[in-house]
Amino acid sequence: MTLPFSDTPLENPYYKGRGAQLNPKNRFLAEEYAKEHPEAIDEWWQADVPTQIFEEHSKTLVNKVDSPDVGMWYSMNPYQGCEHGCIYCYARNSHQYWGFSAGLDFERKIVVKNNAPELLRKFLNNKNWVPKPLSLSGNTDCYQPIERKMFITRQLLEVALEYKQPIGIITKNSLVLRDKYILQQMAEQKLVCVYISLTSLQEDLRQKMEPRTATAAQRLKVIRELSELGVPVGVMTAPIIPGLTDHEIPRLLEQASANGAKYAGYTVVRLNDAVKIIFNDWLYKNFPDRADKVWHLIESMHGGKVNDSDFGRRMRGEGNIAELIKQQFKVHTKRLGMNQERFEFNTSLFQRPTSQLSLF
Repeated sequence: MTLPFSDTPLENPYYKGRGAQLNPKNRFLAEEYAKEHPEAIDEWWQADVPTQIFEEHSKTLVNKVDSPDVGMWYSMNPYQGCEHGCIYCYARNSHQYWGFSAGLDFERKIVVKNNAPELLRKFLNNKNWVPKPLSLSGNTDCYQPIERKMFITRQLLEVALEYKQPIGIITKNSLVLRDKYILQQMAEQKLVCVYISLTSLQEDLRQKMEPRTATAAQRLKVIRELSELGVPVGVMTAPIIPGLTDHEIPRLLEQASANGAKYAGYTVVRLNDAVKIIFNDWLYKNFPDRADKVWHLIESMHGGKVNDSDFGRRMRGEGNIAELIKQQFKVHTKRLGMNQERFEFNTSLFQRPTSQLSLF
């Protein structure tokens, strides 16, 4: 028997177009229905469902980032959950706070903050705010597919431009080009820097690992077009997965540099909390011939585990494999002339719009 959403027999269903293939248990819920161990169960058939949108009237938008190793001071996320479906995404775990699973729920149940632009304006009007860069996509991608209809990220950029508030962006969606002229205006005043996440040039791997993202070719086009408009662009080759993508480091950096990227960064994969279950299931279903090797290589970077929560080490790992990745990255960025200078946001232009009523 073949499922309508897969070419795989019933005993081993595969949801095409999704990264996660199951919904692991939400550790914050005492009672729930979860699929983690299908062994000895006759049928685990669950039809795939369209993406659902949940509107949230939030009270706050901007969050202070306390982690010293993520390169941002404050972040804001107009969406929770992400339809891109990247299998390794650390943000999956945050979906559990909404009562959902970090697995398929993360990709199919998207929480939208419709009042985000108003919340940003309220935040910037606070007289105690001393301008520092705000990062978009600190958790989930601000240009994921739903943004095409919602325009929330566009509105946030318009507010930022009005206030001359510096913004950092990281995305893997070519939709960012829709707002390129706003970004160009901000770039002229050193108010924006855009990083494009580029994990692999292998299209077959991207389709499995990041099923609803832009292709590598499209991401390189984004780098090129933004660079030509004078927008500072960097590339994040993250996360690097040993045994799957680590051999691509030179080519990823070469292609990004050739298209105009001046900056580059990386992290190694770490599988915290539920992401460990989700990634393990995905890895053994898609790469059974090398799954053991990849899994053990990841463990070798985190002291025998697949996750490390210690600041300063969790993003780069340790051990021989982590050191090899570090040296490769260092050698090739230097060879390509990347990271020769540090981008500095201009915070001196920040201004709060004056109400016309104050003139009378």
